[in-house]
Amino acid sequence: MSTHRVLIIIGGGIAAYKAPELIRAFKKNGIGARCLLTAAAAQFVSPLSLASVSGDKVYENLFDLKDEVEMGHIQLSREADAILVAPATADLIGKMAMGVANDLASTTLLATDKPVFIAPAMNVRMWHHPATQRNLSQLKADGIQMIGPDEGDMACGEFGLGRMSDIEQIVTQVMDGLNIEASDVAAKYTPVDQPLKGQHVLMTAGPTHEPIDPVRYIANRSSGKQGYAIATAFAEAGATVSLISGPTNLPDPVGVNITRVETAKEMLSIVQQSLPADIAVMTAAVADWRVDTQANQKVKKDIGAGPPTLSLVENPDILAWLSKLEGDKRPDLVIGFAAETENVAEYASAKRARKGCDWMVANNVSPETGIMGGDNNTIDIFTSDDHETWPNMSKKDVAQKLVARISHYVSAKSNKEPNS
Repeated sequence: MSTHRVLIIIGGGIAAYKAPELIRAFKKNGIGARCLLTAAAAQFVSPLSLASVSGDKVYENLFDLKDEVEMGHIQLSREADAILVAPATADLIGKMAMGVANDLASTTLLATDKPVFIAPAMNVRMWHHPATQRNLSQLKADGIQMIGPDEGDMACGEFGLGRMSDIEQIVTQVMDGLNIEASDVAAKYTPVDQPLKGQHVLMTAGPTHEPIDPVRYIANRSSGKQGYAIATAFAEAGATVSLISGPTNLPDPVGVNITRVETAKEMLSIVQQSLPADIAVMTAAVADWRVDTQANQKVKKDIGAGPPTLSLVENPDILAWLSKLEGDKRPDLVIGFAAETENVAEYASAKRARKGCDWMVANNVSPETGIMGGDNNTIDIFTSDDHETWPNMSKKDVAQKLVARISHYVSAKSNKEPNS
């Protein structure tokens, strides 16, 4: 499984409009991209467009409550393999040289211990200004790797050095700096043996968040790690993978088409839009309930009034809906997941029959197992006539073994079908 990911810090220059193209180029080469948008850059490119292309949250505010409770700027700086500042404006270059940390971009850059690349873009006279050149000399001494700029016509009407380098050049230099060969990426994600080539796999993963008010929500502890590992294994096996993910802190699986949602209703809607599919693997831990009416404002605690009453309604059952489709609308193989804390075999077997899916993959997520949110898993697989228990192994190994089992099932079924 590839872990290559770049954090792109987008500065407030006109070249910021190229950011979506830059993200696509990285993803094409098997590298995930997450975006950090400065306030000035938001005047040139919208967070929505970046989120749509990257399939990930766009980070903007140092003082975002949730992210900074989790030390968001530290996580951003450490989770990527490298940081790319593109376009790197004179302002950002100056902050980096002086060690200023007064917004999310500059704080993240100061907190990182990963390679940093900059792709400068500015007016030619700004580029040649002694202050800019002095700052660049400091950054080079600090080990910052510079890409460009190029010479050419500028948006301001002048000509000279200051144009941001071409997208291809930026991606190539970052890959070279990380010792990533394009051929290696292709080898990893286009294996010679592709038993599921031509198959469309529809997947869900992660939890759902069901809002109570703008601040609070109903959720669970699912990390999405197992689902993301399975999606990657499917892609490596040659399948076209559509992954609908609830909120997670995981990078996009390389080679996978991912759509991020928040609620069960949103997840169902994207699942419906993603059909038809040959195989469906529903690993998401979808919340069973949501509040009947979400409050528009934060629900306040009234002294002496006691806790508020929450009226709950049942969420749509995505697995049951999918399993009960008829004819060509139903995937040939529908697999559900069951996270239990007791009576795993009994509950999972009954759930498979009740939902109507073909296989049910179950695990014991009691706190003492460390499975929920951990890196290992122990699963049982239930079918209509069989029950397998697998030993404890990494979630990556579980994913690869499960996809191999699915590949064998698809191949065996295909060989049994009469020729048309």
